[in-house]
Amino acid sequence: MSKNIRTPSAVDQVRIGFITVSKRQIKTVLIIFGLSIMATVLFYTKTIVDELVLNEQRTVDLYAKLLGRSAQESNDQDLLFYLENAYSSIHFPVIITGRDEQPIYPFQQFMLNVDLDSTKSVEDQRVYLQGLIAEMKAEHPPFVITMPDGKVIQKIFFANSAVIRRLRYMPVVEILMVSAFILVGYVAFSTIRRNEESNIWVGMAKEAAHQLGTPLSSLLAWLEILRSSSTDKQLAERTIGEMEQDVERLKVIANRFSKIGSLPKLETVNLGDVVEKTCRYFDTRLPALGRRVTITREVDSDIQCSISVELFAWVIENLIKNAVESIERQDGRIDIGVQQTKAGIRILVTDNGKGMSAALKKRVFQPGYTTKRRGWGLGLSLSKRIVEEYHHGKLYVKESQPGVGTTFAIELPNLQ
Repeated sequence: MSKNIRTPSAVDQVRIGFITVSKRQIKTVLIIFGLSIMATVLFYTKTIVDELVLNEQRTVDLYAKLLGRSAQESNDQDLLFYLENAYSSIHFPVIITGRDEQPIYPFQQFMLNVDLDSTKSVEDQRVYLQGLIAEMKAEHPPFVITMPDGKVIQKIFFANSAVIRRLRYMPVVEILMVSAFILVGYVAFSTIRRNEESNIWVGMAKEAAHQLGTPLSSLLAWLEILRSSSTDKQLAERTIGEMEQDVERLKVIANRFSKIGSLPKLETVNLGDVVEKTCRYFDTRLPALGRRVTITREVDSDIQCSISVELFAWVIENLIKNAVESIERQDGRIDIGVQQTKAGIRILVTDNGKGMSAALKKRVFQPGYTTKRRGWGLGLSLSKRIVEEYHHGKLYVKESQPGVGTTFAIELPNLQ
């Protein structure tokens, strides 16, 4: 007993160039890409912050050493020059205290880049600075100014600059932005997928109705013939035989749709017989449908091919239907050729219909795209999938000119 093997549906797959990937894989790649960006940004930002903090520490260390030497050599002009330059390069809060870590009065002379409310009392200012010193100490250990004998005379406290503080919050902002991007992308992707699934199922239903339309219309036409010629037994028998073929076709159509989504069983058959049987079906029904189109075929005999007969016949039918619906002239013609080549088997379906523009040729196999009043644009898309995914061949527009006609080509590999 054979079991259907589920293959990814058209909804679950996306074709990028020559590669077919599932949408789950695309989501995984997007998430990994977003997380990689996040990790890279975090690492890069942390590296920059660490380097800036180290530079500020070096500046304070240099300033502390220069102050220590200036306490010993107050008349050294070169030292004063370096001290002044070090002073001007400090752009972050700095407070110089006594060795007891208390602010030194007058406070303004012993601090840099610190906003102090001079309208407050000295005691209030002292309390404010003591709190600020405690915060600085929690952030960075102070640098000490010592005498040659190692005696501590002063200490320098500092805090990170405003730039570093803002940079520290940047990773959080970036994480939130990347997370929002991933979330919005995921929601949008899921919404698009749900819409695609809904549209595909609607399209499949309409395509089924479109497929059933031909045999049902034929059956109605045969019934009308039977009513009008009830005394002609020979015609009645022929009509009943055609009706039986249409009933069998309804079974075939139902069987075809049941095979979509499962791995079809391939069998080696004469490809010419499959094409001829399909063409004969249209030969007798096109006039009943009011279409004046002649189907000619040129098939090399004894071409053997490994195919799913029902699905591949569906492809030929779709190409013939597409050709018939593109023909608006009275002398409609469809030429079908089957040839054995060195590379494999080639099938050409040529019509003298209205043809296609270059823009239409690019979109003709897209699910849902159609220029016809009937159908939903799934016939060619399903045909391409049947040929390329199930039979490992190619289906493409070989050539087309507006007002002249179109040629579709199917290429199948040789039997192994």
